[in-house]
Amino acid sequence: MLALNEGRLIKMRTIFEYFLIINVFTFEVTSLQQISSNLQNIEKFTPKNGYMSYGKSNPDVDLNTADMIRKEGYSAEAHVISTEDGYLLTLHRIPGRFKSPTVLLQHGLLGSSADWVLPGSKKGLAYILADHGYDVWLGNFRGNTYSKAHKTLPTSDSRFWNFSWHEMGIYDLPAKISYITNFKQSNLTYIAHSMGTTSFYVMSSMRPDIASRVQIMFSLAPIAYMSHLKSPVRLVAPFAHDYELIAHYLGEDEFFPQNVFIKFLAKYGCDIYTTEHKICANILFAACGYDNYQLNDTLIPLILGHSPAGTSTKTVVHYAQEMMSGKFRQFDYVLYYANNDWLASVTDVLHLSNQLRNVVDLYEIPYAKFNHLDFLWAIQAPELVYSRLLRTLTEGGVSTKTVLQYTQGVKVCKALANMIMGWRKMRKLLTA
Repeated sequence: MLALNEGRLIKMRTIFEYFLIINVFTFEVTSLQQISSNLQNIEKFTPKNGYMSYGKSNPDVDLNTADMIRKEGYSAEAHVISTEDGYLLTLHRIPGRFKSPTVLLQHGLLGSSADWVLPGSKKGLAYILADHGYDVWLGNFRGNTYSKAHKTLPTSDSRFWNFSWHEMGIYDLPAKISYITNFKQSNLTYIAHSMGTTSFYVMSSMRPDIASRVQIMFSLAPIAYMSHLKSPVRLVAPFAHDYELIAHYLGEDEFFPQNVFIKFLAKYGCDIYTTEHKICANILFAACGYDNYQLNDTLIPLILGHSPAGTSTKTVVHYAQEMMSGKFRQFDYVLYYANNDWLASVTDVLHLSNQLRNVVDLYEIPYAKFNHLDFLWAIQAPELVYSRLLRTLTEGGVSTKTVLQYTQGVKVCKALANMIMGWRKMRKLLTA
């Protein structure tokens, strides 16, 4: 009887904790809505010189991706393309020279094209590739800051947000890759971080016709299997579906978009001389792994000024299903991973490497504290990650020189083909 009562008590406690978590999520959603509306009024009275009580705002927080690129002295373009299911996506571009090899950089969860340029011209991968002669394209997934549009559906319609990384893999990436390869009349190299890798694995399985246009794929912090996460996000995974229902009921099908509250925090709450700065840094570390040494303090306002860039609640729930099931449901691969990555664990990456064919490079970052976001913004990312990436590109036959040789080779092949065709025609005439 005592054991039975204890069992009931445990069950009641579990139910209580369950509803407590759900209520906390509900409170957070409604509170953020109220805070955002209040901060709009606060900003009206903020001094125009950018100064608050502790420090001054960073003007780059308000720049978009193209403006940040131009500020660094590079040319920038924006191309708006449509997917088969009607979403309008923005591709940013740092154009290369004529017939320069093409690279598509794809952001991860809650990211945007800005992720690749935030560190500046000497640290950002987009700039490093451009300096080495590549034609650099920066993708944006549906639902983020730069791709929040549809041919027929407004963002206020829940149907707009009915997608996850599965749709990004079968619609978004094919649209981008098709557009770029048709535009350039050549195949491309694909470099992705986090969710950008997940969606590519979906595409390579579901759309092999598009995957064939990719010469080589680089996975930075690859995510497919998620059974061994260290991140605290694993604790809320069992309740993700319930949160999706509550968020839908509250009209919050969009998950973590850029809003007034986050912009205000980035501008005035993350000054490097304040206690709040440590809080801002810990917001980044809490989910992805701690690495104070590799974080450039001056980047924090910029990072929070552009990330999170938003996605659908369903995308996050789909990842939660991966955590619970331990399965990944629906050319050449390069996998770069780190020991302190709380979202892409070493165990899961090694499991992924065993499932993929043609893994040409499996590389553990030789720095013990390297975390999930360090692939984008670490002080030593150029030395620890990008130098190897560039070397692999060159050795793998995707250098600028190789593309020119390839073009010349194509011309030679065409000339030979014409000669053979001419010889066959002449032979027919002689034997007629």
